[in-house]
Amino acid sequence: MRRLGVAFTGGLNPPDLVECVQLAEELGYESAWMAEGRGGDQFSVLTACALVTSRIRLGTGISSVFVRSAPTIGMASACVDYFSGGRFILGLGTSHKVQVGPEHGLPFYQPILRMRETVDIVRGLLRDGRVSYHGDVFDIDEFALQFQPLRPEIPIYVAAVFPKMLEICGEIAQGALLTWCTVEYAQKAAAHVAAGAERAGKNPVDVEVATLLSCAVGDQAEQAIRQMRVVIANYVGGFPRYRRLMVEAGFEEEIHSIRAAWRSGDLDDAARLVPDNLMQQMALVGRADDCRRRLDEYRASGITLPIISPRTTGPHAKEQAMSVIRACAPE
Repeated sequence: MRRLGVAFTGGLNPPDLVECVQLAEELGYESAWMAEGRGGDQFSVLTACALVTSRIRLGTGISSVFVRSAPTIGMASACVDYFSGGRFILGLGTSHKVQVGPEHGLPFYQPILRMRETVDIVRGLLRDGRVSYHGDVFDIDEFALQFQPLRPEIPIYVAAVFPKMLEICGEIAQGALLTWCTVEYAQKAAAHVAAGAERAGKNPVDVEVATLLSCAVGDQAEQAIRQMRVVIANYVGGFPRYRRLMVEAGFEEEIHSIRAAWRSGDLDDAARLVPDNLMQQMALVGRADDCRRRLDEYRASGITLPIISPRTTGPHAKEQAMSVIRACAPE
């Protein structure tokens, strides 16, 4: 059976998320990942999933190193790891300046250094049950757990988009989490992860290279494409990091037009301007057979774990997500 994960990035309520993860386990998915943002508290949702599943691995995709303290992230990880019987993966990311400040009222600074120190603190806390840390970002006299973690080490995956952070993933993490990448960029990203691993004296094959793949599957390909247009338009409009990635993929003129329409408040026009070629290169859209073929292309590019991410909203979001999960199920 080919390895495959599933990720959820909002649009479903917590009980529906749990049902979707149960279905994914039944169908042979290797892992399920919960984003946070405004879609629900990821650690509590993963705990609920842990209590009704037995095999599927459960990960945060991702937990921001800015909106929780590093000791709190470590403690929450230890709790979910207990409830899941050692199936938890901690996915960490720096989030975005446009979220951390406006949505949480927190300063966004030194993201790469904060990531490094967060990984150090979490690992120390899980290993020793207590941590003292005096770095450039964190100054912690002592934080001590009053329970023994189930495992002294939990796999940590780090989210990355561009070369510098991709190499840091290879250096400090057990896995890299990509998103919105083309097959061609996935190949380059895997090479950067390998370079970071080699620099740290690690075997590159020991570092997972995973990517989230936004996915809209329908019997009628046009229906799936319409859903994905709106998703991409919102990412283009709201997130500079992903705009840059899409520009570098060869869509500079189109991205500027989409961004202008989005900023004017006309989301329908912004979505209309998303070209089919961009969607085909950066997401999984269309019929189930088309999406399976694309998954194989990503695997061949160096992605060791593709992770589909159903993009569904509205009153029938759960049914739509389950349809995607069934359509892309591992074979």
